[in-house]
Amino acid sequence: MEPLREILTIATGPVVILAEELARIHGVESAFLYGSFAARLLGDAGPAPHDIDVMVLGEPDVDAVYEAFARIEAAVHRPVNPTILTAEEFAAPSAFLDNVRSGPAVTVIGELPWR
Repeated sequence: MEPLREILTIATGPVVILAEELARIHGVESAFLYGSFAARLLGDAGPAPHDIDVMVLGEPDVDAVYEAFARIEAAVHRPVNPTILTAEEFAAPSAFLDNVRSGPAVTVIGELPWR
């Protein structure tokens, strides 16, 4: 039963848990998964991801976001890495953000800000 639980947690758990936790935090405009975890959720082949990268856009209480992510890590048994930016910061030119915008992404809250 444990392998099935792990598959379900990986496939649906983080998105649902993230959405529930982030919905409670004032100032979160949108959030999405990116990187290898998002790629695997979208069906891209590759090794199992060791962590979950999450972009949080808006002007939330940073401490509240980190506290929420600590609870999420405990629930999904893997590191969850938040990057918190304002919409203006996300729109700025950046090689890192260009890579995020051109790569796989899975919406958690709101809309993907470039689509």
